[in-house]
Amino acid sequence: MFVLLYYNESKKQAEAQRERDIFASQFQNARVELEAMRQMQNSTVIYRHDMRHHLSLIGGFAAEGDLQKIKEYLAKTEAAIEALTPIRYCENETVNLILSSFANRARKIQVRLKAEVKLPEELNVSDTELCALLSNALENAISAAAEIEDEKLRKVYIKAMINNDKLVISTENAYVGEITMEGDLPQSNKKEAGHGFGIRSMVSIVERHGGLYSFETEGGVFIMQLMLPLGKSA
Repeated sequence: MFVLLYYNESKKQAEAQRERDIFASQFQNARVELEAMRQMQNSTVIYRHDMRHHLSLIGGFAAEGDLQKIKEYLAKTEAAIEALTPIRYCENETVNLILSSFANRARKIQVRLKAEVKLPEELNVSDTELCALLSNALENAISAAAEIEDEKLRKVYIKAMINNDKLVISTENAYVGEITMEGDLPQSNKKEAGHGFGIRSMVSIVERHGGLYSFETEGGVFIMQLMLPLGKSA
């Protein structure tokens, strides 16, 4: 009996440590991803600074009378700047960076991301937590929408706002197949290591702030809702 109890306790501790390691890894990934987004923003500034060189090259094409090269160069330059420049969704620059990055990813796989975001410049949530929440939510939603054959249904809606001193984030997306729930959490149907921890990472952050969460399906649409009180420190 003692050996069995010891084995079960050791197994629980090992699983708990594994989860802590994965959560720590996800937070580190969020930091790295956020830094990459900020570097992308800096690249935009550099690109604009070098605009005189672009204009000089275009001037050379014009002097040669090569209209086709001018058109091609302008199209490439416009696409590059558009990919680098964060869209201004709200007053919070971190949120703008994250949403712009995922909007660009979604566009590449023919998924339309529609955002309704009204957030202030400062939030009582760390940038790393904010990145983990939004990145996990959007990655899951965009990946699910991308699997739909009908391109008209490949849409992801995200809303984020402050309501009664609470940060409220919600996403909606259509999906194919079935979503299995274990308790009140959806389970990943992918077998690779680490899958499914995105949801648990979000839940961990919400619970640490004393908030609430819900995951449900309605008419072929997956709906995620998170609520974090902003007056309570993590």
